[in-house]
Amino acid sequence: MKDIHSKFSPITISLHWIIALSIIIMLVFGLYLEELPRSPEKGALMGLHKSFGTIILLLAVIRIYWRIKNGFPKPLSQGPNWQMTLAKFTHWVLITGTVFMPLSGIFMSVGGGYGLAVFGIQVIPKIEAIEILGQIGGAIHGIGSKLLILFIVLHIFGAIKHQFIDKDGTIARMLGSKIDQ
Repeated sequence: MKDIHSKFSPITISLHWIIALSIIIMLVFGLYLEELPRSPEKGALMGLHKSFGTIILLLAVIRIYWRIKNGFPKPLSQGPNWQMTLAKFTHWVLITGTVFMPLSGIFMSVGGGYGLAVFGIQVIPKIEAIEILGQIGGAIHGIGSKLLILFIVLHIFGAIKHQFIDKDGTIARMLGSKIDQ
């Protein structure tokens, strides 16, 4: 049996960093879009946001499948129970957030009567607006983005703690190094 705890595979590392950076970029881009007045330019940028969000959703589903298939890694160091619980909860929020953010965006788009186009290709046809679907999607997307930002910051602080306080090699492992335990 392979030891996924001392070294992560290139697929594990790639999926983590591609999704992490994509989500951060999309959150910043989404906050920017919120501030723009309604215009054709905003509509075009919104189309890009939806397209990349759909790609992130597909990658997130692949990552979840990969994580279930390969197991969840053990932490390289132990801390108080509250820290271990917070770390596990933070990871679950981040994993589920990578699915719920794009899904809620799709709900907003479909609920608004726009359907879903990915790089100009209509994937979900335009239908009459379903106001409640758009409202639910909007609420999840709005609240979810703020929660995701909070938990990304927590995750980054946790990584910094592992690097400079615990000195356990967690960041090195996420960058592809083998960690001796």
